[in-house]
Amino acid sequence: MPDIESLLKEKRVFKPAPEFTRQANWNKKTIDEYRKLAARSPERFWAKMAKENVSWFSPWKKVLDWKPPFAKWFVGGKLNVAYNCLDRHLEGEHAWRRNKAAIIWEGEPGDSRVLTYGELHREVCKFANVLKGLGVKKGDRVCLYMPMVPELAIAMLACARIGAPHSIVFGGFSAEALRDRINDAEAKVVITADGGYRKGAGFALKPAVDEALDGCACVTDVVVVERIQNGTPMQSGRDHYWHELMKDASATCAPAKLDAEHPLFILYTSGTTGNPKGILHTTGGYLTHVTTTFKAIFDIKDEDVYWCTADIGWVTGHSYVVYGPLANGATTMMYEGVPTHPGPDRWWSLIAKWGVSIFYTAPTAIRTFIRLGDDLPKAHDLSSLRLLGSVGEPINPEAWMWYHRVIGKKKCPIVDTWWQTETGGIMITPLPGAVATTPGSATLPFPGIDAAIYDEEGNEVPPGAGGLLVVRKPWPGMLRGIWGDPERYKKTYWGTFKNTYLAGDGAHRDKKGYFWIMGRVDDVMNVSGHRIGTMEVESALVSHPNVAEAAVVGRPDDITGTAIVAFVTPTGGTDAGAALNQTLRGHVTKEIGAIARPAEIRFTDALPKTRSGKIMRRLLRDIASDKESTGDTSTLEDFSVLAQLRESEED
Repeated sequence: MPDIESLLKEKRVFKPAPEFTRQANWNKKTIDEYRKLAARSPERFWAKMAKENVSWFSPWKKVLDWKPPFAKWFVGGKLNVAYNCLDRHLEGEHAWRRNKAAIIWEGEPGDSRVLTYGELHREVCKFANVLKGLGVKKGDRVCLYMPMVPELAIAMLACARIGAPHSIVFGGFSAEALRDRINDAEAKVVITADGGYRKGAGFALKPAVDEALDGCACVTDVVVVERIQNGTPMQSGRDHYWHELMKDASATCAPAKLDAEHPLFILYTSGTTGNPKGILHTTGGYLTHVTTTFKAIFDIKDEDVYWCTADIGWVTGHSYVVYGPLANGATTMMYEGVPTHPGPDRWWSLIAKWGVSIFYTAPTAIRTFIRLGDDLPKAHDLSSLRLLGSVGEPINPEAWMWYHRVIGKKKCPIVDTWWQTETGGIMITPLPGAVATTPGSATLPFPGIDAAIYDEEGNEVPPGAGGLLVVRKPWPGMLRGIWGDPERYKKTYWGTFKNTYLAGDGAHRDKKGYFWIMGRVDDVMNVSGHRIGTMEVESALVSHPNVAEAAVVGRPDDITGTAIVAFVTPTGGTDAGAALNQTLRGHVTKEIGAIARPAEIRFTDALPKTRSGKIMRRLLRDIASDKESTGDTSTLEDFSVLAQLRESEED
């Protein structure tokens, strides 16, 4: 089978602004030195980062114990993640941070809370004692199924404080999906809420927990945060209200001194077919990775207000809403609801309200705002912004340019980051102030990350060719396994190329050495013998001024093997008829070639997305192939979209 072909050509380059470079945490000289050190010895580089960015109770005896595919980092070292995120900011030269905002939280209805580092420390200690009172011991698993409220971060840190690995399940998953995850992790306690707010209304969470626990013998207690006050049923002896348990809890709780390889959390992949994979991350290596990358990539300063829009139920929320920012003493913002309530400018109003200076969000959200128009962000004062970030999927060049021009006012560097649940932290990214950016490219691996692109025989492909993205050497934030299933871990991630991690994404590298992520290999389409990534066709479509958003899938075809089907959302006021259909086919041909021209274009007002904003291409493939959709659809944001798409026909 031939390599994945790269059709997208992008030549625009944006050099770092000298004024940003002068103040950057990692300037070009520093980065060059780190790259040289990492090239000579990744272990020495990561050991330097661990010493500089993490506080240890006891030093490690060995940096890396690598018995492929199983790694142990900082062997013998003792530390605590909650101590690193809280206590060390209350001591010594950083003691002034006691009164600094740690978490700024805004609820969808407009209520808000600000927790200082001193207050957050007290709340975490109290809840750690609550968990102990419920019989939770070091090593016991705790499941969190919650909305985006401060208690979620408090519960995470309390688990980390006593050494109880947490398993966070996104609040949009069904009772059945929750049950599977609770049982797989054998969680002892579930922490939830009566509900949360979304699109202007309260939604219940506790009933899904009750349903899930009808089949979970491992759970002894449920703790319920009262958020929407809907009088949710409580089971006597098992269920407890958060505020009642916290009322008399002690605010003193010493952090457990944990081994560097002690499990920190299990996070289940959100796949909707097959058994979910419980990705295991441990303490010392993970914390070193996320603390270092957060400091360098987001150029964090004490005066910054940082906002990552991800839900904590996903790995982005673990690493870059909670652990990475708090370990750096940053002010991190959390928002409960949707970006378009009560109006489509909610996010921009929040940036203006809280003076957000660093903004990290997903390409899907950016494309949604493009469709809503430039006037909404222009109506708000976004002058506080100094750095922008992108995460979750490849960003197409035109969305990158809109982000740069409209949100960043052409002055904010953009860090387009590639990483995964399995990698723990960011792997490929520009470093602001040092690396010139090109719209759509994640640029270069972070120092200490040995990424490459292989063909299917395991040979590195030449510049310009596409193939399989791999990582050739272990890194600190890497997953340590799949919970309870080492054979699946070996087969899934390490079974294709010897001692090499297979990411499952297609990519190509240009002549500058920059990486371009082409999407999941599962989404690659084989059209007349050409392997084409969906992202490049989508990018070509979205580059047309009459297209707000596009998703591309393949359906079986007797002649070409796979036919390209495009689902397109036109910009407001555009006539979605036969003329636009032909125009867009011609536009794709002109942009990337006739081989990528869609066989079918379906116009739609909306695409099926999860509540975290990702397009559910699996459902689009079913629709394009006239198949019934199977698998879990409980995370789908708007079920009516599916019915509309099934009714739509090519114009």
